[in-house]
Amino acid sequence: MNRILKNLLLTALTLGLSMGSALADEKLKPFTLGSKGPGTVAEKVAAAKTALQTNGFTIAGSYSPYPETTIIVVTNDEMKTTAAKTENGGFGAAQRVAVTKVGNDVQVSYTTPAYMANGYRMASELPQTSEKLKAALGSVEEFGAKGLTASKLRKYHYMFGMEYFDEPVTLAEYGSYEEAVKAVEANLAAGKGGCTKVYRVDVTGKKESVFGVAMKGGDKYMDDKYIMGQIDSEDLKGSAHLPHEMLVTGNKVIALYARFRIALDFPDLKMSGSNSFMKIMESPEAIKKAMTQAAGGKE
Repeated sequence: MNRILKNLLLTALTLGLSMGSALADEKLKPFTLGSKGPGTVAEKVAAAKTALQTNGFTIAGSYSPYPETTIIVVTNDEMKTTAAKTENGGFGAAQRVAVTKVGNDVQVSYTTPAYMANGYRMASELPQTSEKLKAALGSVEEFGAKGLTASKLRKYHYMFGMEYFDEPVTLAEYGSYEEAVKAVEANLAAGKGGCTKVYRVDVTGKKESVFGVAMKGGDKYMDDKYIMGQIDSEDLKGSAHLPHEMLVTGNKVIALYARFRIALDFPDLKMSGSNSFMKIMESPEAIKKAMTQAAGGKE
C-alpha cells in the first residue's frame, strides 16, 4: 500500500513539474485576434465598447490614427493595482484594442495581457484582464510574432546595442508630480511636437500616470500613419501597437525608447529590406524629439 501511494505521489510530482515546465516554455505573442468578419468600423467599435464596459473595463480613451482604424484603450482595477507594484509599471496600466478594416473584413484585436505584462516586467500576467478581454471580444488566435517565452520577454531587447525596458528616456523633470502632470496635460492640449492626448490612466496609490499620445504631422518619421505603413505589413494587423506612451512617475516624465517599444510589439521585424527597421531608422529620434516637446523638456 505504501509503495502504491509513493508511486502515485511521484507520478503527481512528475506531472506537476512537466506542466510547470510547459507553462514556462509557452510562447506568447503580442496581439490577440478577437474576431474577423463583415461590418463597418463604426459598428464594431460601438459593439466593442459596450462589451468591454459590460466586462468591467473603463474606456480610458480612443482615436483614429488613420482611416478605417480605431484604437480603444481600456483599464481596470487589476491593471492599475498591479502597475503600482513595480518600477515604471504604469506603462502596463492599460490595454489597447484595435478595430481595423482590411479588405472586406473588420478585424477586432487587442494586446495580449500576459505578453505585455512580461515585457513591462509587471508583478503578474494580469489573468483576470486576459479572461475578461476574451469574454468581451473573443479569442481566435494570438499573432504578431513567432512568439517569446515569459523569461525572454522579461529581459527583452531586439539586438545588441538596443535598449531594454529599464532604459527609458527621460523627457523632462519638474518640481513635483503634480507640476509634471499639469505641464503634460497643457502641452498635449496645445499639440506640442505634433502630439495630442488619447488617454490618461492614474496608477492606484502611486504618483504615477500614463498618457497615450497620438503623433501626427511635423516630422513624418514620428507620424503614427507613416510608421505603421512601413512595419505593419501582415494580413492580421498590429494596429493595437498604438498609441505610444509617456509616463509621469514622481517628478519625471519618461518614455520607453522607440527601439524597445516598437521592437517589443514587432519582434520579428527584419533589420533591412522592405517593411523593416531600416525604413523607420530615423523614427526613434523623431519620436523622442516630439515627446520631449510634449513633455516640456529640453532637446
